[in-house]
Amino acid sequence: GAPGGAPPAGAAGSARPGNLRVRLTSFVGREADIRVIGEDLGRARLVTLLGPGGAGKTRLSQEAAEHAAQDWPDGVWFVELAPIDGPDAPEDVAEAALTALGARETKLRGGAAEELRALTDRTGDQPLERLAEHCARRRMLLILDNCEHVIEASAELAEELLARCPGVRILATSREPLGVPGEFLRPVEPLPDPVALRLLSERGAAARPGFTTDDDPEAAAEICRRLDGLPLAIELAAARLRLLTPRQIADRLDDRFRLLTGGARTVLPRQQTLRAVVDWSWDLLDVPERAVLRRLSVFAGGCDVSAAEAVCADPDTLDLLGSLVDKSLVVAAPGPDGADMRYRLLETVAEYAAERLAEAAGDREATERRHLTYYRELARTTAPLLRGRRQREATGRLATEYENLRTALRRAVAVRDTDEVLCLVHSLAWYWQMHDLRVESRHWSDAAGALIPDPFRTPVTPAEPVYAELTDTPPPYGGELLTEAWRGIRLIQLASRDQTNESWNAPEIRDRIDGIVAAYRPGLPQTCRIPGGLWIYAVMIAGDAPLLQRVLDASVDTCRELDYRWELASALQVRANVLANQAAWSGDAARDADESHALFEALGDDWGCAEALSARAESREKRGEFTAAGEDFRAAIEHAERLGAPSQVTVLRVRMAGTLVESGEMARAEEILTEILGTTLTYGNEAMPAARMFLAGVYGRTGRIPEARRQLRLLREEFALGAFAIFDGFLLGTMAWLDNQDGEYADALAQLRKAMETARDPLALMVAPQMPAVYLLTAAVSHVSLGGGRHAYDAARLLGAYRAHLPAQHFPVSTEREDAARAEELTRAALGGAAYGAAYAEGGGLTLEEATALI
Repeated sequence: GAPGGAPPAGAAGSARPGNLRVRLTSFVGREADIRVIGEDLGRARLVTLLGPGGAGKTRLSQEAAEHAAQDWPDGVWFVELAPIDGPDAPEDVAEAALTALGARETKLRGGAAEELRALTDRTGDQPLERLAEHCARRRMLLILDNCEHVIEASAELAEELLARCPGVRILATSREPLGVPGEFLRPVEPLPDPVALRLLSERGAAARPGFTTDDDPEAAAEICRRLDGLPLAIELAAARLRLLTPRQIADRLDDRFRLLTGGARTVLPRQQTLRAVVDWSWDLLDVPERAVLRRLSVFAGGCDVSAAEAVCADPDTLDLLGSLVDKSLVVAAPGPDGADMRYRLLETVAEYAAERLAEAAGDREATERRHLTYYRELARTTAPLLRGRRQREATGRLATEYENLRTALRRAVAVRDTDEVLCLVHSLAWYWQMHDLRVESRHWSDAAGALIPDPFRTPVTPAEPVYAELTDTPPPYGGELLTEAWRGIRLIQLASRDQTNESWNAPEIRDRIDGIVAAYRPGLPQTCRIPGGLWIYAVMIAGDAPLLQRVLDASVDTCRELDYRWELASALQVRANVLANQAAWSGDAARDADESHALFEALGDDWGCAEALSARAESREKRGEFTAAGEDFRAAIEHAERLGAPSQVTVLRVRMAGTLVESGEMARAEEILTEILGTTLTYGNEAMPAARMFLAGVYGRTGRIPEARRQLRLLREEFALGAFAIFDGFLLGTMAWLDNQDGEYADALAQLRKAMETARDPLALMVAPQMPAVYLLTAAVSHVSLGGGRHAYDAARLLGAYRAHLPAQHFPVSTEREDAARAEELTRAALGGAAYGAAYAEGGGLTLEEATALI
């Protein structure tokens, strides 16, 4: 047998009273539920199993009753109510119960018939009266199965029996509560993933001998997840394994109502196809309930009451939601913060409701427009809260509603509503950046960019000052504000580019960079804010150091003049980061970082505090204050963890590991880096290259050269393409250092020759201006280690060039200090003091190109 059907009264199999004869295939995953229902029946006289169609309520009720049968000396009796259909439901429900009990007049013979006729004389032939008389002195369990379509009659019967028959317990199955005093509700939840997979495996093996979910675990898990863990749907899918593979089934679940047909012939017709299961529930709804249910299908990831009321557009939405929850068509559960309730549809119900919405003339377009408007406003009004004390609240709200926001964006793009797309992308840009959602940022800015003109194509129109933000008001937009919004989309595209494809030096990219640089001038108000402030990336990529200095200083000055407090904190933090790498420039990185941190702290901005502390840590690293830098990174991590920003936490932990290496805490650094690299990250990629580089350094310092080489090989395979190609010199320089550690000095020089080709890229020099000089030092170690007078002479000259070309106030890391000491010791020993001094002085006068030729 299969769920939904009950054996006829008097079926063979047991001598005990009752008509329940459970003849089911193996019952998967409900053992705990069976035990709990038995406990429920011990303390409540009416227990109702609630759940959507196909959840397995019938089967569960039968199994639970079978396990508790010994508690009912007068039997367990199963009453199937699904066939009842007509205007006489109250009488029909009671008649069904009488039939199940074997106490219906037409089925009685002999003395029993005489007894019933006497009963009829007293009750006026009312079925419910006869039923109550029959049960009054008995101790029995009555199962009322499928009450939802005769809910009032079922409730009337239950209330009457409980009032007049103290020995009767009732176990009901329904898609909504009976609403009888004393009723105990037991929701029948969808199967958890492991149990759903077990059911698919067992039923699949029955349909196709030898089948196991291990054949394609990913497809099997997708089937169970997308079918919401509903046993009936999983069994219907298992039956299809006679014809299709698990992957074919999973790929066809968008058309599940055509796919999942052909259930067991022995079950009720409404349980033979998935559509029939949902049709049954739909037919029981009234017109307002149907309208709200179909409109709920436009949500993705559920919604709260406010959203439902706005989108469903019915003054009684709250009451109708409650009714749909009661009828097991809407799932209600507390939101992630445990406060507001959220409402969602199971995927099967959502697909069905979406079909119904499409059938309702004009309703789909109007409902989707209300959804778009509601979530555009949610994003627009929440965006400012991402900067300040309500940052965590705002982040949580956007995270909770993110699937709805993506759906709104997708619909706006589909109908080419440019203003709506612009507002949503601008509203979400900072959220994407905070959480390193680079793929999302790229995808939606590219989608927006395809709808709008490119304001950075030549001839470029210079930007005028724009003081308002696009997100200050809802659409429509016009004038310079709209033009600036278009520019913002292109800047978001630039900041979120896939950096593993084209190089920054590709002609098309360079043209875009030139256009962006030409469009703005330092100190414009819009370049103090996101996304306009992202133009600094273009300035850095262009490699124009004097312009970068002017931009940084002008941004700070403009923010002070306009009293942009958050923007001032951000501008100071960015300038601190740049100054930490450019010690020769005027300014003080630590002072900027301190002021930035104080401002962010006063604003209550955890993200900003973390970034400011990170900037200060970097400035301390550059001065050799590694212990203090580590303390700043730890404090920054605490802020990022409090915010719930895993990407920021990961980047900061990698940076902290670098300070631990320099502080001598090598084992702790290795532990952190190994943990990070062993974790599958679902956001961004900024931390991974640095983590591999640092770990390679740890391995190299501790003599594990092959492990170090492996990390660098992986790093080059993953990141040494496209925009990352300009940093390939860092990898090559580290490989050369490893070759020196391993005694492969000629190979080291070959690596360094290639490294010097990329080390002088303007962007690379902006980030690490010391690297060309460091490569000269590494080459000096290689030369002197090869032996011979000529090599020692060139090593001495390279040492002189290294000192001459180091940026001012550069503090060398430990490996650099060790290499410098080693090269000088070996070179002095090989040449003698005087010859070493002369060669060293000669090297100090070489240009970088002349020194590079010595490699």
